[in-house]
Amino acid sequence: IVQLLLEHNTYVNAQGGMYGSGLQAAVSRGNKDIVQLLLMHNADVSVQGGTYGNALQAAVIKGNKDIVQLLLDHRADVNAQGGEYGNALHGASTSWPQHICVVQLLLKHNADVNAKGGKYGNALQAAS
Repeated sequence: IVQLLLEHNTYVNAQGGMYGSGLQAAVSRGNKDIVQLLLMHNADVSVQGGTYGNALQAAVIKGNKDIVQLLLDHRADVNAQGGEYGNALHGASTSWPQHICVVQLLLKHNADVNAKGGKYGNALQAAS
């Protein structure tokens, strides 16, 4: 259905609703094929809004390392602020040890370990 909508010129970066964007919805559902399709149609990885704040935060909270890497490859801002958790590192840190690989990936991409924000305040509090 997504392909069909894209073929009929749907606006790939339309914002609103629970997920904030189509990209964040696909990420939240863990649908890598749809994420790739949307990115091929120039979905903006930086769109803010929705439950998780942005697509990268949705991916880390879901613990989907492959989608996290895909978004980072498309220049998602690892330190973008917003959403309930504040940023991607805070979100990933709340779910350790299950998401340790995601935390390591974010750190490899220069996630700010001292960034403040979100309901936990910082990554250390989120992980503790």
